[in-house]
Amino acid sequence: MARVKHSVRTRARKKKVMKLAKGHYGAARRWYRLAEETTARDLVYAYRDRRVKKREFRQLWISRINAACRELGTTYSQFIHKLKNTKVALDRKALADLAARDPKVFKKIVELCKK
Repeated sequence: MARVKHSVRTRARKKKVMKLAKGHYGAARRWYRLAEETTARDLVYAYRDRRVKKREFRQLWISRINAACRELGTTYSQFIHKLKNTKVALDRKALADLAARDPKVFKKIVELCKK
């Protein structure tokens, strides 16, 4: 009986892994076995960090809003509470952008919430 060879599929799989390992350092870029291990780890980190990135950006926006609010004599939590009560539909990303780039408009929003 004829022996089954896997050369085409194996080569394709190895090429895929080596392409992913292109930016790696040392043997992890050249040796298939090491490349396979490091790319597997990379893909896990990439998946995890896509979620972490969202967390970190939200933290940054909250810090920026809080800093701008404190300059205007209120705190972040009070501001967000009053913002919800006045039914202003601006998300934290937009508010942080206003606080950083257009402080006059942000000040008006804070004054609107204080009323």
